[in-house]
Amino acid sequence: MAFSADAAAFQVQERLKALYHLVHKIEEERVRSEHNLNNITKAHEKINQEEKVSLYYQHKLKSLYTAAVSDAAQEEELIRTALQKVSEIRAIRNERRIQARNAGNKETIRRGALMKMLHNSAQTLPLFVSKLGEKPPPLCGAIPAEPTYVAKVGDMVAALVKSADEEENWILAEVVQFNPATNKYEVDDIDEQKDRHVLSRRRVVPLPLMKVNPETDSNALFDKGSVVMALYPQTTCFYKAIVNQLPASATDEYEVLFEDASYAAGYSPPLPVAQRYVISIKEKKGKSQS
Repeated sequence: MAFSADAAAFQVQERLKALYHLVHKIEEERVRSEHNLNNITKAHEKINQEEKVSLYYQHKLKSLYTAAVSDAAQEEELIRTALQKVSEIRAIRNERRIQARNAGNKETIRRGALMKMLHNSAQTLPLFVSKLGEKPPPLCGAIPAEPTYVAKVGDMVAALVKSADEEENWILAEVVQFNPATNKYEVDDIDEQKDRHVLSRRRVVPLPLMKVNPETDSNALFDKGSVVMALYPQTTCFYKAIVNQLPASATDEYEVLFEDASYAAGYSPPLPVAQRYVISIKEKKGKSQS
């Protein structure tokens, strides 16, 4: 849905107000939950002193644990609602940015600023927080997109394009549109937005839309030793690499070894790459890294 500048600003402000109130409610729930947890600790200390669990404390602990579980569920619901508001704000701002681009208002971004923007984009990628028994969805961490999935306008993708010398390279690009009649994408090179490419779906790989918490959903990460495509640090190109070390926390990056003939071992030293920029490898002829 298209937004005018005023409408978009109003929508963002409304969500920021809601987010403000949600943050206060979350803090209230946290304090209440902490009170119950303290009572549980005191009850256990009393039981340890008496060296037995009386019928009274059995009932008391059951009541306290029930209240604690209820408090945690309420706090979780508020946090998820707050995260949804953040996602809505990001979507509105992205829609306005796309409208400005389509209207011909393209900004020239300095190289340093672009690298910082890409880093921030990876750091602020929404974190998948699974519920009990819930599996990570497609485009979460290492989970690929469904075969029929079509990337949305404004999404970042890896795109296989030909350079002026006919060499093919995987670059970081942004989706401009998808034409279902031709089954092709139009994408802009993220580094040179004046360069637009029309590509078949097999030449476009959607990037993850959510990152994974290794402490709860490590199964949605690439295994150590996996062959992947990864964005080489301080560039906007993807190259073949091997996963050397997995992220230990939600804020950590992968450590990868890039295929590089300039090193005796054939691979670069370990380099950090954010979850967002590590994807399944797609082999192509004439691949090389300079």
